[in-house]
Amino acid sequence: MTAYPSIDELKSQAKRLRQAMTERGTSIAHGAALELVAQQYGVRDWNTLSALAAKTNMPSLAAITVGARIRGRYLNQPFTGKVLAMAALPGGDHKITIHFDEPVDVVTFESFSAFRQRINAQVDENGISPRKTSNGVPHLVLDI
Repeated sequence: MTAYPSIDELKSQAKRLRQAMTERGTSIAHGAALELVAQQYGVRDWNTLSALAAKTNMPSLAAITVGARIRGRYLNQPFTGKVLAMAALPGGDHKITIHFDEPVDVVTFESFSAFRQRINAQVDENGISPRKTSNGVPHLVLDI
């Protein structure tokens, strides 16, 4: 995937282009400047470019590496921790091993507790586990 500047930077480019054109005696509307910037990046229009830029600049699982600090929810309990291992799986999912800073109680009963400090899980490109609890909540949701 081609990397694009942020949408704010693209809009700034359009503003600078518009100013430069005006200084040279050719005034253009802001929308026209946005369309010209899109053409400079080889796409058909501003809407396409802004969608590509938003997609490129979204946080993703690819930004997480072994040793990274991470946070999220495991069995609906908040956690912070460190990524110990990560491996790509067929189909685009990943296997991840996380060591929690503080053990997470994985039991919801008041009279019983079971703590986990290290987990192995499968997550999709959004950092969400395909496995769910009985009430439909994903086992693991990473904040990415």
